[in-house]
This record gives sequence, C-alpha cells and structure tokens, in this order.
Amino acid sequence: MTPPSPDSYERFVRLLSAHEGRLKAFLRSFLHRWEDVEEAAQETSIVAWKKFPGFVDGTDFGAWLLTIGRFEALKVRRAVFGDRLVFQESVWETVLDEGVEEAERLETERHALEGCLEKLGERQREWLAAVYEPGARIREVAGKNGKSEAAFYKLVQRLRLILLECIEQRQQQEAGL
Repeated sequence: MTPPSPDSYERFVRLLSAHEGRLKAFLRSFLHRWEDVEEAAQETSIVAWKKFPGFVDGTDFGAWLLTIGRFEALKVRRAVFGDRLVFQESVWETVLDEGVEEAERLETERHALEGCLEKLGERQREWLAAVYEPGARIREVAGKNGKSEAAFYKLVQRLRLILLECIEQRQQQEAGL
C-alpha cells in the first residue's frame, strides 16, 4: 500500500476541519455524553482517512463524513449500552438517517443565511450581531445606537423579515422552483 501524498493529506485535513462542527453537532444529537461524541468523532476521522482514497472528488464530503459518523455513533451506542439498548437497532438507524437529512437541511439554511447576511449593509449586520450576543438586551443595544427601544425593535424585526424572505428565495432557487 502506497502512503498518501502530502497533497491528499492536506486536502483531507482541510475538508475534515471544514465539516468537524457539523459532524459533532450531528453526533451530539444522538450521543448524550461529550466523551462519547468525541470518541465517535475521532473514530469517524480515522475511518474517513482510511477510506479517503475512495472518496469521489466533486461529491459532498460533509454527507460522506456524516454517513461514516452514523455508523460510528451506532458502534459507540452499542459499546455504551451493550444489550441494554432501549430501542431496536433498526430504530436507531432510522433516527440517524433522519439526523443526516436534518444536518444537511440545516447546513443548506446556514449557507443561505450567510449569503443573505452579506447582502445587508455592514451597519445592519453589526446591529443584528449585537442583538444576538449572549446576554444582549434590546434596550441596551438600542441605546448604544442612539435609538429608542421600540424603534430599534422594529428595525430588527424588519431585518429579520428581509433575511427570512432572502433565505426562502435562495432555497427556492437552489431547488429549481
């Protein structure tokens, strides 16, 4: 067996890094302990690296990685629960399949949101970012921006509506409608 080229290794690491958050979010939805999520993610990475020579360029690396992660999550559940599985394995497989579909849908929505945010002005993006900061209060953010609470709330609502319409439009375009 010939060792992988440095280019292949670098490409794999870049792809894995780009999809690691999505993989862990997917695994976390089925594995309740962070230790189990980390174990499944690590095993997924190892298996993906071993299978990477068979990965077809131009296909969805994230979906491919989640498929491997699905099997690794099942292995971890078996190891943790052994014969004490509450559901039959076929039920877990169905749940994991639906989780892959949900993860793909959320990724599509996230990409659409990023594109729509780019269409907003810098100041509008800053206002939204400030509102969604942990612990942020509309009254404080409005005051810092020289607006009344009511006026700022209406502004944020309009921006949310603009984003929602943009996201729906992008999704329709991607679906070919």
